Amino acid sequence: MSEKQRGETNGERACGLDELPEVGAIQVIIAGEMIAIVRDEQGDVHALADMCTHATVPLSEGEVDDCTIECWLHGSRFDLRTGEPTGLPAITPVDVYPVTIDGDDVYVDTSRTVGADNAATSGAAASKES
Repeated sequence: MSEKQRGETNGERACGLDELPEVGAIQVIIAGEMIAIVRDEQGDVHALADMCTHATVPLSEGEVDDCTIECWLHGSRFDLRTGEPTGLPAITPVDVYPVTIDGDDVYVDTSRTVGADNAATSGAAASKES
């Protein structure tokens, strides 16, 4: 989703854009869940469950490369758009949540997940248009 959908925010405010690294992730807690808010190399913002499905390690502590995030412990990689693992040893995807950018605020809707089949069209990532 882009800023053009201003006023149509869904979910809870997760953070401000200024709280995110240029490329990288932070951890936020929404409704008692640890969520990784990630800005990729293209500047798009993603939200996913902040726990590697192979080991109990926060993904927000890992490195972002292109549109994946790496678990620092064993090297599993996850696609930021779909949650699908792109590198072993993880074989189970992580949940991905819809993101909305309203001004400089990032909102995440944890009431629904974005599946691999519809991530490209459902607005799993958000970008701020300047």
